[in-house]
Amino acid sequence: MKKTISILILTLTALSCGEKKNDMNTFNPAFAHTVYFWFNNPDSQTDKEKFETSLTKFMNNSLYAKTQFIGTPPRASRDVVDGSFTYSLIVSFESSEAQAKYQTEAAHMLFVEECSDLWEKVIVYDSQTIN
Repeated sequence: MKKTISILILTLTALSCGEKKNDMNTFNPAFAHTVYFWFNNPDSQTDKEKFETSLTKFMNNSLYAKTQFIGTPPRASRDVVDGSFTYSLIVSFESSEAQAKYQTEAAHMLFVEECSDLWEKVIVYDSQTIN
């Protein structure tokens, strides 16, 4: 649990410190959706290109996502950092209702259809703000 919280805090810090390209990159603290993907073939460059292309297309076409952060595990890790995943995705939403709509929107369904054969495991952590 501490590993997951540490990864989330580090990733959220990176989000808040990065250059903002547009409103899509402004973190909305109401609801955070964090997804970790473990690939069947984590070293396949072809699989990585397919995933990144499809996921980027999905994020650019989502009607509900407020933030898009696509990441990979850091190369230099400490003992408390779990770097076993292939990709991570952090998306923020204005509400849990918006996140529920995101799950069934066409852009999300197309991404799952295009890429679900690439991963062996997916873990999702959803969080609501405490304020």
